[in-house]
Amino acid sequence: MSYLKFDKTLMINLQESLSREILRANQKGAYHSTTIVDCNTRKYHGLLVMPVPELDDNNHVILSSLDETVIQHGAAFNLGLHKYQGGSFSPNGHKYIREYSTEVIPRTIYRVGGVILSKEKIFSRTDNLIMIRYKLLDAHSMTTLCFHPFLAFRSVTELTYVNDHINRHYDEVKNGIKMCLYSGYPNLYMQFSKPVNFISKGNWYNGIEYPKEQERGYPYQEDLYVPGYFEMEIKKGESIVFCAGDVEFDTDSLSERFDREVDSRMPRSGFYNCIVNSVHQLYYNPQGDDCYLLAGNPWFKVRARDLFVSVCGATLLIGEKERYEKIMHTAVKALYAFIKGDKVDPVIREIDSPDVLLWAIWSMQQYRLKEGLDNAREKYGEIVEEIIKYILSQSHPNLKLSDNGLLYSNGRKTAVTWMNSIVNDRPVVPRSGYIVEFNALWYNALKFHKELNNDIPMDRIDSLIASLDVSFPATFVNKYNYLFDYVDGPAQDWSVRPNMVIAVSCVYSPLTKTQKRSVLDIATKELLTLKGLRSLSPKSGGYRPNYVGSQYDRDMSYHQGTVWPWIMNMYISTYLDLFGRAGLSFVERSLISMEEEMSHHCIGTISELFDGTPPFTGRGATSFLMNLSAVLTVMDMLKKYGI
Repeated sequence: MSYLKFDKTLMINLQESLSREILRANQKGAYHSTTIVDCNTRKYHGLLVMPVPELDDNNHVILSSLDETVIQHGAAFNLGLHKYQGGSFSPNGHKYIREYSTEVIPRTIYRVGGVILSKEKIFSRTDNLIMIRYKLLDAHSMTTLCFHPFLAFRSVTELTYVNDHINRHYDEVKNGIKMCLYSGYPNLYMQFSKPVNFISKGNWYNGIEYPKEQERGYPYQEDLYVPGYFEMEIKKGESIVFCAGDVEFDTDSLSERFDREVDSRMPRSGFYNCIVNSVHQLYYNPQGDDCYLLAGNPWFKVRARDLFVSVCGATLLIGEKERYEKIMHTAVKALYAFIKGDKVDPVIREIDSPDVLLWAIWSMQQYRLKEGLDNAREKYGEIVEEIIKYILSQSHPNLKLSDNGLLYSNGRKTAVTWMNSIVNDRPVVPRSGYIVEFNALWYNALKFHKELNNDIPMDRIDSLIASLDVSFPATFVNKYNYLFDYVDGPAQDWSVRPNMVIAVSCVYSPLTKTQKRSVLDIATKELLTLKGLRSLSPKSGGYRPNYVGSQYDRDMSYHQGTVWPWIMNMYISTYLDLFGRAGLSFVERSLISMEEEMSHHCIGTISELFDGTPPFTGRGATSFLMNLSAVLTVMDMLKKYGI
């Protein structure tokens, strides 16, 4: 039985099936995404969505969807599904679905009278290419298939409408056609594994709606162009393959290519395999030898903080040491460029955020824990030293060293931490001054730097560590025995947030074991859920736990009570350090709760965040790197206990 399988009852219930999405990506940043009933509900959805660097740095929906029609005895049965103006769905092809599964690749079984048709989709890992294999499993008479391609040729951030600028011209290629609707775009090649008739009959389909955009208060209706349709006969037991891409394909080898791609896939036969597969979807190697990790799909790019927080869990802990080192080789080059004031890597964004250098050292420390001190010293000792020198020299524009050894960052007008939502050009959570996790990471970085240098005496470093041993607890530990989120002059932020858990989870900490227990106790009582830690306690002012409504409402609640799974990794590591095996049952329950997400939201992966109240619905980006990495890290922790 397939690990991820949905029966007819769920598939024909649009309230259930439209809330479940599927996403497959390649290492060039292109992807295919839709719902499990092939009805697009976001402007980001499409059969072929890909970067067009000649235009901008966004992805672009080239082929939005492909409607299949089964014809028998002159009767046509359309398998497509779109939402139109007024809340109507047409042509209601979901009612023919009998089951959907995605153990290796997405597979839908349709039944139309005596016809049973399977549809399997696979997205190439190396090329901007979507392939769909149709197999006629059963039929009692001659069967014809028709295919209507819905073309968009637009950015994922925009919508398209009926216009006179469209280029309706097409050229025939082997077993298909090529088209390019607008100047600046590549050609779209649509081909089949056998000869096909193309009937040119260009029409606009108006008023297609995307309810996910409507929920956010964005424009949500668009018009899509259908240039005509492909038509062919298919026999019982026969398979045909359709492909769409930005280069012409050798259709004689299309079926073989499809099989080869399937054979190379890891089955999504369990929780671990699903998470690993989802991480693989976020590897990004656009050109050359530079390697990256996307922060999430479908709209995030490469973000420095996310990369450093996640790279160990997403590579080393699943046995991919070489990939870790390649990604870090690219990242270290970017760090050197930033420190020296050279032109920075244009792919890695937000490398100038004040905590990124500290997270970079934290990531290298994770490598040390896995691969040993000597290896870490050889590979990363130099860059760690350069980062420490850079911070000590007061060269960072927004990270200043104070006399007490603490780092100060101004976040009143600009979001400087991972809690970075903005409304009206101002941070919703203006964390500023001595920020708790910044300074915990700073203390940890200094101690790790000492470790890399065999703990030899280093006067300034030793003096700073000694100062922080006093100033950190004096500044952040409050009378209720948890940590202020930030302290800015006389202003002390009493909000109970998970950043204090990041602080106590560091390998090196200026806090006592008793102080750590107190922090963890407060976090357990006020922040902990089985999906992760709330970004704000329900007892703190401004608590907004549900990420719903307009974009303004979502931005206001983004870090004000919603649940973020990635910090659960740090909570659990601290919990196990303090309590050992006594915490294992809780850890296992947490993983079971996360495994439930495999069949919700975007199936087989973990969402960006969750509502802070039951049923803790997944929200935001459909697949999020830091959360996936955190789950893999927790799984790795359990190995130490023989679980």
